[in-house]
Amino acid sequence: MTRLGRLLGDLVRQRGGVLTDELARVRPGFGLGQVPARLAPDRTVSTVCGFCSTGCSLDVHVRDGRPVNITPTASYPVNLGMACPKGWEALTPLRADDRATRPLLRDQRGRLQPVSWEQAGAAFASRFKDVQRRHGPDSVAFLSTGQIPTEEMALLGTVAKFGMGMVHGDGNTRQCMATSVVAHKETFGFDAPPYTYADLEESDVIVLLGSNLCVAHPILWERVCRNPHRPEIIVVDPRKTETAMAATQHYALRPKSDLVLLYGLANLLITRGWIDEGFIAASTDGFEEFAAHVARYPLDDVAARTGLSVAELDRFATAVHEGRRVSFWWTMGVNQSHEGVRSAEAIIALALLTGNIGRPGTGANSITGQCNAMGSRLFSNTTNLLGGRDFADAADRALVAGVLGIEPGRIPDRPSLAYDQILEGVVSGRIRGLWIVATNTAHSWINQTHGHDVLDRLDFLVVQDMYQSTETAQRADLILPAAGWGEKTGTFINSERRIGVVRRVADPPGEAMADFDVFRLLADAWGCGELVERWTDPEAAFGILRLLSAGRPFDFSGVSGYEMVERHGGVQWPCPTPPDAEGTERRLFADGRFFTPTHRARFVFGDDRKPDEPLTSRHPLILMTGRGSSAQWHTGTRTSKSPILRSLSPEQLYVDISPGDAEARGILADDEVIVSTARDHVRARAAVTPNVGAGQIFLPMHHADTNRLTAASFDPQSRQPSYKWSAAEVRRAAPEDVASRAPNR
Repeated sequence: MTRLGRLLGDLVRQRGGVLTDELARVRPGFGLGQVPARLAPDRTVSTVCGFCSTGCSLDVHVRDGRPVNITPTASYPVNLGMACPKGWEALTPLRADDRATRPLLRDQRGRLQPVSWEQAGAAFASRFKDVQRRHGPDSVAFLSTGQIPTEEMALLGTVAKFGMGMVHGDGNTRQCMATSVVAHKETFGFDAPPYTYADLEESDVIVLLGSNLCVAHPILWERVCRNPHRPEIIVVDPRKTETAMAATQHYALRPKSDLVLLYGLANLLITRGWIDEGFIAASTDGFEEFAAHVARYPLDDVAARTGLSVAELDRFATAVHEGRRVSFWWTMGVNQSHEGVRSAEAIIALALLTGNIGRPGTGANSITGQCNAMGSRLFSNTTNLLGGRDFADAADRALVAGVLGIEPGRIPDRPSLAYDQILEGVVSGRIRGLWIVATNTAHSWINQTHGHDVLDRLDFLVVQDMYQSTETAQRADLILPAAGWGEKTGTFINSERRIGVVRRVADPPGEAMADFDVFRLLADAWGCGELVERWTDPEAAFGILRLLSAGRPFDFSGVSGYEMVERHGGVQWPCPTPPDAEGTERRLFADGRFFTPTHRARFVFGDDRKPDEPLTSRHPLILMTGRGSSAQWHTGTRTSKSPILRSLSPEQLYVDISPGDAEARGILADDEVIVSTARDHVRARAAVTPNVGAGQIFLPMHHADTNRLTAASFDPQSRQPSYKWSAAEVRRAAPEDVASRAPNR
């Protein structure tokens, strides 16, 4: 019997043999690393939500061994007894009828056929090894996710890179957080968001840049509403979003003029002497050079380029100056830009200039996108070596090898290609095999039609997912059925660096496994199972990650295990010694010392530049995309399974267009229209609204058609896609369009 067969057999025996004949031959249920004693049939389990990065705790109520409903955890320091619509419906995606329940392998006729796990593992290993044999070891890559537990991410990166020899692997966090990662590293010396959510309740001025907090992070907006200081709430966004409507000040700047605005504000603050000279002198480097750079952005020029008035700019700067505790917050409106890194660094510069960092209610604070993007940034082992280290550094490779008990030579000595470079590698023939885990590339990637073509060029595509129905899974040669949130155990790290425990409350359907166990199974099928013998279960893996964190800026070696994390309501890193009190908030940089070699924060800057795709007479409008509903999450793969959440979102794709632009095109509210860019066109309903400016339109990101239109533009520092600018046009649908209409995807 093979090692894999023994592992599967052990699982069956540990579960008492209560399996169907087919399952008894393979694996299912709890997963190889998660075979506890039988659970009490009636219980309440607290677990961290698996949608956005807020990291709320939910109490899952289990009756007769099945999860039946959810209430938000009253005492958890993140959500304080609150939940958004997605949290209340978090169990619904587990019950969907399109769950992947058995491995599926495409046969010679092109049909996906059920196979056993042993056959799936054998096909995975033999097909990928064949690609590597014919095209070289770098010809196979993987694309990971920010939506699985940290332990699973680290295990995937360890198996793929150290066992299977895949040099190239990146995650879908490239689509949401790469910009902030680079900005943090260049200014702070490490990827370290400095804040705690309590700062939202301590600020007297809250500046939100490119963040529709009401919709994207509703619980964080609730924290703002709890602020007792009657804060000035400043929103910087081209659209009059729900958050802008609730703000005290809204600055509707021209799309992608963020960097000009931020440099202009910095120049205004410096010119008027509204800066913290003591903090700048004691804790920063590069101020003089930065001041000289932003002097090139005088007030009148900034007003002309941003579309804001001189009076508005003066009012903005005055509010920042007069605030005693000013916090700056940004999300995808900044990150997803052709110059997002420089914009994020300019936000950080404003906090440094005014000394608004390290104190309650202050900070330059990036709000993360996915539930475990922070875990991915530290431990996915993609573009950074485990623990935010450097693949090219021999000392880092030796340290990681020592902790893992492997030979340093197994660790690649160079970093991975970024997500877009991996896909372009498919086009060039450099990448011939791809393993996609828990992400729907065919829906979410920019310029989607090109993305479909790229995936179809592969020699072998493996998709590991909860669902067999996703656009990406339908293109796969091998589908591996995975457990979802609520069907496995591990940890997430939220936006404020809080480690929280995710608990299993249900069995995955059919033969689906926790990703943790799929990775161990595939390691055995490949012949590198000995590499992860110590990774017996998620909590054992957590112990390995604790060792890898020791001495790092995110050191959590003082956290003994899951029980400690739960007892303290989650634990924010750094935590190098056991926490001595519940609810301890850990705000970074209170001592004015940063993670750079000089322990001083850096002012980093560069020239602003125009978006990559110019407007033309054929496409004169700026297409922006973003979150359209608090009831939908990303591509809707999970949230669309809920009838309740679907009812809270428009059934058909809609496009926001200003009244003037609509009138000029003969478009009335609710008309069927065609939205086009240089790449494709889609059908939508017109939402005529003054909430978008003249010359601008907006489409929600959740709809499957939206990314057929977006331009493949990337920030040069972070390689993050710029989803917020494409040249577009809108016209009324003609009768011939109606006659040939295909249903929305």
